[in-house]
Amino acid sequence: MRKEIKTHEERSNKHATTDATPEGALPAYLLDREGVSRSKILSNTVKQKRKEKAGKWTVPVPKVNPIADAEMFRVLSTGKRKQKQWKRMITKVTFVGEGFTRKPPKYERFVRPTGLRFKKAHVTHPELKTTFYLDIIGVKKNPQSKLYTELGVITKGTIIEVNVSELGLVTESGKVVWGKYAQVTNNPENDGCINAILLV
Repeated sequence: MRKEIKTHEERSNKHATTDATPEGALPAYLLDREGVSRSKILSNTVKQKRKEKAGKWTVPVPKVNPIADAEMFRVLSTGKRKQKQWKRMITKVTFVGEGFTRKPPKYERFVRPTGLRFKKAHVTHPELKTTFYLDIIGVKKNPQSKLYTELGVITKGTIIEVNVSELGLVTESGKVVWGKYAQVTNNPENDGCINAILLV
């Protein structure tokens, strides 16, 4: 903490340079100036901004174990002789949007079983220490892979968007907040429900 305060103070301070003034005539615009080193201040502000940026995006579950494709997908054999193996069934919990229509089953590459589709999540507000049962709007980011994000797969560490209109959250300008991000903290396929912490 002390170190942080010191770096904040250094940002606004001007440091006199330790180098001796060069001999000979000085130009007029340099006469009224002290030798000030701005490089130190600049480097500190850059470091501080990095820290602020890192602190801003901290999440409850920073690291997650990778999941193998063999665990995520089950190969479905198709065709008369069951020789075609290009179809995959997702074995994890998924979120499917409101107006989603399946492709004809024959041409569907990734099958998302209806029994593993979830529409709601138990979201805990970290400051209020209260849990709400909220509707899921969408899957923002699955840390496992971009493909899982597109498919709407929900695993531990996934960032989901939830509808917080019933919480009555308001922005500084007075507008009602509809959607907010939350991070999944459990393994939904094991528990049968999605538990998440709201990112405030």
